[in-house]
Amino acid sequence: MPTTASPLLYAPRALLLDFGGVIFETVKRPTGRDELAASIVARAARAGHRIEQAEVRTSLDSGLTALRHWKHASSRRLEPREMTHREVVGDFLAAELPEPIRALLVAEAGALLEEQNTTISDHVVRPGIPELLDEAVRRGIPLGIVSNAHSGRSHRRLLAKHGLASFFSVQVYSDEVGMRKPHPRMIELASAALGVSPADAWYVGDTQDRDVVAGRRASVGAVVLTVSKHTDQPPFGVAEVADAVFPTPEGLLETLRAAADPAPASPATATSDAALAGRQAALLLDHGGVISTSTPDDTLLDEFCDSLAALLDGEDERVDRARARALVADGVARYREFKVTERERPDGCHEIGAARFWRDLVGGDLGPRARALLEAEAHDLMFRFGTAKSKRTPRPGIRELLEHAEREAMPVVVVSNTINGRAVRAECAAQGIDHLIAAYVCSDEVGFRKPHARIVREALLVADADPARTWFLGDKPRNDAAGALTAGIARRVLVRGGSTGDAEIDAAVAEGIATDAIDSAADLIDLLTPSRDVVDAAVS
Repeated sequence: MPTTASPLLYAPRALLLDFGGVIFETVKRPTGRDELAASIVARAARAGHRIEQAEVRTSLDSGLTALRHWKHASSRRLEPREMTHREVVGDFLAAELPEPIRALLVAEAGALLEEQNTTISDHVVRPGIPELLDEAVRRGIPLGIVSNAHSGRSHRRLLAKHGLASFFSVQVYSDEVGMRKPHPRMIELASAALGVSPADAWYVGDTQDRDVVAGRRASVGAVVLTVSKHTDQPPFGVAEVADAVFPTPEGLLETLRAAADPAPASPATATSDAALAGRQAALLLDHGGVISTSTPDDTLLDEFCDSLAALLDGEDERVDRARARALVADGVARYREFKVTERERPDGCHEIGAARFWRDLVGGDLGPRARALLEAEAHDLMFRFGTAKSKRTPRPGIRELLEHAEREAMPVVVVSNTINGRAVRAECAAQGIDHLIAAYVCSDEVGFRKPHARIVREALLVADADPARTWFLGDKPRNDAAGALTAGIARRVLVRGGSTGDAEIDAAVAEGIATDAIDSAADLIDLLTPSRDVVDAAVS
């Protein structure tokens, strides 16, 4: 008999169940794959295509094996995405079939996966499930499903067939929401739909690498396993453990019946900023305009454009230094337009990738060969362009500030909108200050640009920092100060002498977007010291 952990002494305010291994036991049908292969042959025949059933069966076997490995590998990711129906069919199940037949099956991918789910496996309701659902309803506990699935609609149909669908107020399937466990958002989404915090829910699964890990990441009140064929055979070691493990859902039913009425409700799910509270102070700072200033350098740019011309020049596309410079200038202008457009979008502030920058913005008017070269060489080109487009000069006071932070054990993270984070790191190394910097969070690597809060919050996480005790030093009100404000950073300082005029900086301080303006990075030392002493005294 399993030992019940303390989280299970009180009934939950919501009960979330996995599908396979909890509600249903799935049993492979001996003839299932042959039946599915025969169905695919028939589909192909309706479109005028002939193929042997054995060939289809071979593709199915290989695809299902590869798919199993993909699922195991996905379980190691922090936020795994789910594949689309078309990807599952086209890249796995039908990958080896003739192109017209593969295209046919991809076009009908949703229907094929729905058919597959019930053709290759039988689904039997597990012992104790009907009684468990009745008990939850009797106690007023809302029910939800959180399940990885390649066909959520097939799962919905099975629930309806067995008379169980009406018990559930929400069903969250990976193919429908685009993410898969152990992504915690699936549990968070189901909890929100039921009007509770994950901390007030129990999550019941059957796997350690997906269900237990997902439950812990979502901070549910309790994680329970009902044993299936997958439970004791995780694909890799899992550190997290369940609060209870039962041979069948009947054990969970007994535990729920014995549980006292729910404890007082937990606070709403904490925001990412609140989760950081109580952690250490940190210094976040921009690179361009703060650590260094830049001035155009024709010699460096000419050298780069010479190498670009040598790469692209051919019989079909004549490119010399002058044309290479024109291509780069046009690409940079288009990039500026992209940044303006992104800023205006509701979900904007995405960063462009290196391949898109060189293939589309720089090489948009070139032929296929040149564009292919630009795409293939994009990352190396971006690094060399990042170090060649201008000459960098260290700003006065920056070393003194970084050395002060080191003495105060205050971690420093560079947060930079940049076309190439590798070039930013190389520049800091060339200045001899890289040993004073803990990490670099760069827009081209994160995929988001300031003022998007995501890039700033990643830096806070890197430093394990409390936004209320953290400082952000930048030179651009709309990027640096606004991004820091959105992420909840208390002190947002702008340094003069960068790319922004004094009047705009003063306006940002007056409006509260920034909290301070200074003339040199060294001036920040005087601001840091008294506030740190006061905060630390208050904390102690």
